[in-house]
Amino acid sequence: MAASGGSGRQWQEEVAAVVVVGSCMTDLVSLTSRLPKTGETIHGYKFFIGFGGKGANQCVQAARLGAKTSMVCKVGKDSFGNDYIENLKQNDISTEFTYQTKDAATGTASIIVNSEVKTLFNPAPAIADLDPRFYTLSDVFCCNESEAEILTSLTVSSPADAGKAALVLMERGCQVVVITLGAEGCVVVSQTEPAPKHIPTNKVKAVDTTNVSAKSAGTKCALHSSTSSTWESHRAMVNVQHVLAEQMLQCQKDRKTARDAQQESGKGNRSLEASEFIVEHLP
Repeated sequence: MAASGGSGRQWQEEVAAVVVVGSCMTDLVSLTSRLPKTGETIHGYKFFIGFGGKGANQCVQAARLGAKTSMVCKVGKDSFGNDYIENLKQNDISTEFTYQTKDAATGTASIIVNSEVKTLFNPAPAIADLDPRFYTLSDVFCCNESEAEILTSLTVSSPADAGKAALVLMERGCQVVVITLGAEGCVVVSQTEPAPKHIPTNKVKAVDTTNVSAKSAGTKCALHSSTSSTWESHRAMVNVQHVLAEQMLQCQKDRKTARDAQQESGKGNRSLEASEFIVEHLP
């Protein structure tokens, strides 16, 4: 075997600070409107070849951050291998120990990308001068009332106010805008349903809202990928938030009951967990 730089090559004068031993894979990427079914042939609208492999990716990242790097790997003595070595060199990575072999082909990964996947963007923490591309590139733009105020410079203290702010965000290129209003539910507006709609929620006793927004955002993603109705998907999302809040309330009650029982049994008081300092005292 000979190093890619030629046989008999000596150590470089400058020793690499980062040496990566890992894979170099050639990615064969097809972009389609959907994923094919078993045995189905579909049309794609774009194809490109990229350079991947976890080891090589790490090496390139270190090099682009300024580290002197060297890649230790083996690729095939073929066009993919030749291109890969050239790519490493263009990224200022030493290929002194990047070998080529005739006994195997360069590793490849066939990748199909479904371009119709829904994207949801939550601008928290919001900034007034948000890059305009976030509005146009998101399928669903979701923020709460305080974030909507920062983004639009409008006061949002009611569902009607939220509707006005949502329309401002729509004018910036959003496809769907959701402004959450806590106990008041949320307001939804979209390019296909341009009239703001208020989706109320059932009243619950909020004890701990930790992770509710993250879980409801995940719910929005799942629902938008499975239904074409903006109204129905967000009404279901609000119901999920209601269920989550009730579950958290019951969990806090159960913890209090267990704590009281422990204290009464003479096992002594335990220190409160950090999360209990941020919840409402339960009678």
